Amino acid sequence: MDRRTLLSLAPALAALIASEAGLEAQPQRGPTPQRFDKEQLEKALAILGLEFSPEQRTMMLPNVNRALGNFENLRKMPIPLDTEPAFSFHPALPGAKLPQGAPRFNGSRSKKAPTRPKSVEDLAFASALDIGRMIRARQVTSVEVTRMYLERLKRYSPQLLCVVTLTEELALEQAKRADSEIKGKKPRGPLHGVPYGAKDLFATKGIPTTWGAEPFEKQVFDYDATVVQRLEKAGAVLLGKLSMGALAQGGLWFRGMTKNPWNIAQTSSGSSAGSASATAAGLVGFAIGTETLGSIVSPCARCGCAGLRPTYGRISRHGAMGLSWTMDKVGPICRTVEDCALVLNAAYGPDEIDRTVGAAPFHFDASAPIGKLRIGFIKAEFDRLEGDRRKMYDQVLADLKRSGATLEPVELPAMQAGPMMILLSAEAAAAFDDLTRDGRVGQLRGQAPSDWPHTFRAGRLIPAVEYIRAQRARTLLMREMDQLMAKWDVLVSPTGSATLGITNLTGHPQVVAPCGFVNQETQAVLFTGRLYDEGTPLRVAMAYEQATDWHTMHPPMSWV
Repeated sequence: MDRRTLLSLAPALAALIASEAGLEAQPQRGPTPQRFDKEQLEKALAILGLEFSPEQRTMMLPNVNRALGNFENLRKMPIPLDTEPAFSFHPALPGAKLPQGAPRFNGSRSKKAPTRPKSVEDLAFASALDIGRMIRARQVTSVEVTRMYLERLKRYSPQLLCVVTLTEELALEQAKRADSEIKGKKPRGPLHGVPYGAKDLFATKGIPTTWGAEPFEKQVFDYDATVVQRLEKAGAVLLGKLSMGALAQGGLWFRGMTKNPWNIAQTSSGSSAGSASATAAGLVGFAIGTETLGSIVSPCARCGCAGLRPTYGRISRHGAMGLSWTMDKVGPICRTVEDCALVLNAAYGPDEIDRTVGAAPFHFDASAPIGKLRIGFIKAEFDRLEGDRRKMYDQVLADLKRSGATLEPVELPAMQAGPMMILLSAEAAAAFDDLTRDGRVGQLRGQAPSDWPHTFRAGRLIPAVEYIRAQRARTLLMREMDQLMAKWDVLVSPTGSATLGITNLTGHPQVVAPCGFVNQETQAVLFTGRLYDEGTPLRVAMAYEQATDWHTMHPPMSWV
């Protein structure tokens, strides 16, 4: 069956699915228009792998035709893009024991008093922790650091294509307020006065939020996303909105492809493309991104950043573009692992808007010993590596042991995550159904078979029954991961690990940290933790970071 025939049957397929789900039990007024005939119905059933008798098909046909009328009425209802469906996903299984007690955050302590650098630009690649210490000690001002980063953003972004909108006026206003508060001995915490960038899918009041996509270039919201509000409360300074792949896919947006500062012939990956590129290039103190299926981990690995994809429901998604309501997560992209912990500590927790956000406390101790932790490494994935990559990851495991970790081999659940990815396709197609239906999706620069426009179109052919079956299979995967993580505190794996797909479905947190170079390209190692326990994988990743110096390396920027 050719593509044109398949697409022509899409409404019949959808109507068939609805009628089989029992949606047509309500009495109908007047005769039902026969828009689809028996032959079309038979072809639609064949696509779904179903076979019914001629008599059964005859009796089904009126229901299928009536369903189409309901679909058309639904499409006439205006539904804003930020409207969530009337269901939610929770990663914790019934009866799960979550962290308890008051939050505990014990960061690292410096024995040396901060001293002013020769040039403020010497702080460009400093950690957010060190920048904040310097500002609070009044060795530099937030305004000085903010101006430095604004100048770097203006200098380097035209080649990296990592910035959509600079928020210069707002940034200087927030920086001046931070300096005044610190001078008045009213510090807000470790991020007070530290400049950052936000992925351009977070609503910012009165500032364009473009989602990287042509149809939304002039979109402006009248409110701030919860994570933006939380960071403002922590005293952080918003430098600008950073680029993202259009509608959260890859690195291509309406002005071009975001570049990797280590190699500008290469994309920074995505979809948190600008967040990773700007952080790696020393253009921001830290950044905020999102992940649905690798959009924090992948650009961090490509650009040599530290990143955290927290437990699903840790940070509110209110004000963030919805792509997959049961898979979207918000998280930090930073230059050090401890910076990720600082940002999570400032941003997590319920906001009484996003119903998926859990109330479990966040515990982190930068000085906790790791020797007694149960740390498993996914042996099969390390064993598959070859050549220089194998040598590099062998060294990663050796460095972890040198940092005090005891490593034991572990196997992942046998259940495959791949078939469940129809969940993302179906939810993304639903999120942007209006954009697909009115043809504006054709305005996106990316029109390859793997790009969103064709995924959205194909998503229309995913039956509701199969979507729900995939959600039920997801529950089984969650049970398998729950049983596995009951035995381990942290799992260690290389990039390309099956843990990426599995944990994006189960909601488990994952930390990514740079671990070397192969063929002059940055590489990373992943640390997976238990639900609502980001502190433990962060601590192990921090121990690895302290045993190596990969996090201290930064792009030479010689391409300017």
